[in-house]
Amino acid sequence: MEEVIRCPANYVPLSPISFLRRSSVVYRDRPSIVYGDVQYTWGETLQRCTKLASALSQLGISRGNVVAALLPNVPAIYELHFGVPMSSGILCTLNVRHDAAMVSVLLKHSGAKLIFVDEQFFEIASNAIQILSKNTAAKNLPQIVLVLDKQAVGAVNQTHLSRNKLEYESFLMSGKLDFEVYSPKDELEPISLNYTSGTTSRPKGVVYSHRGAYLNSLAAVLLNEMHSLPVYLWTVPMFHCNGWCLTWGVAAQGGTNVCLRNVTAKGIFSNIAEHKVTHMGGAPTVLTMIINCPANDKKPLPGKVAVMTGAAPPPPEVLFKMEDLGFSVTHSYGLTETYGPGTVCVWKPEWDALPPNERAKLKSRQGVHHIGLEGVDVKDPKTMKSVPADGKTIGEVMLRGNTVMTGYLNDVQETQESFKGGWFHSGDLGVMHSDGYIQLKDRSKDIIISGGENISTIEVESVIFSHPAVLDAAVVGRPDDHWGETPCAFVQLKDGHDQVSAAEIIGFCRDSLPHYMAPRTVVFGDLPKTSTGKTQKFVLREKAKAMGSLSHKNASKL
Repeated sequence: MEEVIRCPANYVPLSPISFLRRSSVVYRDRPSIVYGDVQYTWGETLQRCTKLASALSQLGISRGNVVAALLPNVPAIYELHFGVPMSSGILCTLNVRHDAAMVSVLLKHSGAKLIFVDEQFFEIASNAIQILSKNTAAKNLPQIVLVLDKQAVGAVNQTHLSRNKLEYESFLMSGKLDFEVYSPKDELEPISLNYTSGTTSRPKGVVYSHRGAYLNSLAAVLLNEMHSLPVYLWTVPMFHCNGWCLTWGVAAQGGTNVCLRNVTAKGIFSNIAEHKVTHMGGAPTVLTMIINCPANDKKPLPGKVAVMTGAAPPPPEVLFKMEDLGFSVTHSYGLTETYGPGTVCVWKPEWDALPPNERAKLKSRQGVHHIGLEGVDVKDPKTMKSVPADGKTIGEVMLRGNTVMTGYLNDVQETQESFKGGWFHSGDLGVMHSDGYIQLKDRSKDIIISGGENISTIEVESVIFSHPAVLDAAVVGRPDDHWGETPCAFVQLKDGHDQVSAAEIIGFCRDSLPHYMAPRTVVFGDLPKTSTGKTQKFVLREKAKAMGSLSHKNASKL
């Protein structure tokens, strides 16, 4: 073994940039991006991304510099996923639902030198930089590159445009095709920076490496069962975990990226029919949107459409209706810190013969780690011992492997804490089943402890969802002067079902759950959501807290 060596012939640092190079040869004339009447081939996409990288370099972006983006799912944000790392920069995609104050916090924390902004969000970005300017020298403020789009709501004042000077297409075309594309010398170099959905005044910037992005992209392709030339409809925001790494994964398979600026049920069905979509993804709210789509907006599917869903498991009724429409749903689980989906409920053929409800229960589990991870386990966070695989004992879900973040930006203490014991601590509570599949019970902060009993809000929500009048639901703890806290359900009803009462929802839950798990309080109305479709439970917890303690005397009458 003494003559075995590592050299450029047998070792190249892993980077998803290589996917674009290959597809530009193999699938040169095949469509890479489709957005309304805009369409590019893979050959054109390589050229555009090379010019973009060159333009960034000419502007002074160099190794380690952060380039931010405040963009919806339009071609520009897809091109930035390649163009920025090709220039040696680090891409930081920001949530388009953030206000100016939050954007300014994230720009400051990330140290972004440049920000690409969709014209619809120009005022937010402009105001964010104005806020930032109060404590930052003018020369250190990020410069704006404006992305114009006729589909955007509202037009940008031309005065703003001339003052801004940089416009995306002109900026991109200023680049050179003979630019020497950057390749990382160390595959653990950062490729992107993602802020967690729970960002507060103390931002948590999750750092992804070229290596992790490469491996998770391939894992995402496999767990989505993508063959060559998939047609992927972008209903997952590309700013969220880099689109679950499928921004790069679709390129690996020479697929077509169908960009969807605004996610609506009508738009989903129209694009599936027009472009023969094979794959898409999204939170359970996207699935709910699809099954409740008005009949005149629905269109027959040209073929089976594979859907990857994350967040809380979709209720059985949602799964059944999606399958009836021609969608095949796979449930996954992950966090920003695991580059998006880290586990998947791998389906086994022998489960096909089970009754529908049993199949739905199995499908709602979070399953096993995907091929890019080394392992997932449920452990006691104090002893770091695995809990019994009995499907009952609750512990913390932990993950380890090559597709776990490098760490949190500028926060060594939080990084070390999250990696304590050689595993990434998710903060999620779950159980391990005898077949090695995990199942989430709750976030550690969401679990309700009532009279010493642990109540999984996920289980209660699943029952509420099965009520025929319920469109959406979330359960949090409400202070209780006797039990400590009791379940409080926030319920959004379907149109035309306003007559449903709180007592009916409570009674419905008691028919399927132990009485202590059933809600004691029901509040009707719309649920606050993040841009990725997750319910903002911290908002609901504050509302439940503001209601005050639930009297045991009154609660016992329910």
